[in-house]
Amino acid sequence: MSLVAIKNLITSTISYTNKSNDDLITDENSPLINDNTNNTTNNNNTTITTSELLPNNNANNNNNDNDNNNNNDSFNNDLESNYSSTSVLSYNSNNNEYQPFPLNLINNVDPRVMSDLIIGLSDGLTVPFALTAGLSSLGNSKLVITGGMAELVSGAISMGLGGFLAAKSENEFYFSQIKKEKQLFFKNKDSINDELYEILIDMGASNLTIENFLNDLSKNPQKMIDFIIKFGKGLEEPPEGRMLSSALTIGFGYFFGGFIPLIPYFFFETVANGLFISVIVMILTLFWFGYFKSMISMGADCSSWTRISEGFQMVLIGSIAAGSAWSLVYLIDN
Repeated sequence: MSLVAIKNLITSTISYTNKSNDDLITDENSPLINDNTNNTTNNNNTTITTSELLPNNNANNNNNDNDNNNNNDSFNNDLESNYSSTSVLSYNSNNNEYQPFPLNLINNVDPRVMSDLIIGLSDGLTVPFALTAGLSSLGNSKLVITGGMAELVSGAISMGLGGFLAAKSENEFYFSQIKKEKQLFFKNKDSINDELYEILIDMGASNLTIENFLNDLSKNPQKMIDFIIKFGKGLEEPPEGRMLSSALTIGFGYFFGGFIPLIPYFFFETVANGLFISVIVMILTLFWFGYFKSMISMGADCSSWTRISEGFQMVLIGSIAAGSAWSLVYLIDN
């Protein structure tokens, strides 16, 4: 039983009960009230009461009350059972307490920020790793560190600028669509109504609903345009500061991801040892990155097999890139 159905059932039950009580109390023409009035008048002339004439009346009423209470208790138990087995669990499944890591940490994070971070990390974990692996074939740790840091800085700046320009283009496209719809509204309002009609028809609205909706919405042209942009074009207004946040998030993600394969070379003078540790670290990092990335993108319903396969896919991509770079530099050097 869904929460909406439960709510409607409770509302109708309460309304019916209140209506019945009001009818019994306020209706002066009710035969029940008239009978009680007549009984009271007659009782003034005699000492015999109704309860004395019907000694089992109270007992029957008590039994009926008990039956009603039992029915109410049964209904409440069923209600609690259904509610706890569906609505509570589905609500708690969206709660931080019941969601697996890392979903419990990112519920309040803007999905666009997470998307930018994943883009930066994906490139940062593969491109610099391939570069450092390729430079390691030259046998000079200092060269690997110098070349790796140069690539990290330039790559982070390049990726950040790319994110900035992409967000800027998105922002410009959104407001250009608003401007276009405004011009269309003042030139031909009927075409706007046609757009709204098609949108609502696709949503499954009835003709009467559409007519009432258009009549109400036509009083506010800006709301009409916003409705078309959101539900017709499928566009959301970019948040303020989106361009800067996108640039910083992608650039930071790239630099952070690319710095991981470079760390072992700071602690090992021998390039071969640094490369060996770097490969092990990156295999683990790429696997867990793919594992958690699938959880973030697909949600908690993502199966364990899908997570594992995504992890191995990232390992395969990184291994191919690093192996190709190492082989190419080795062949050129020799």
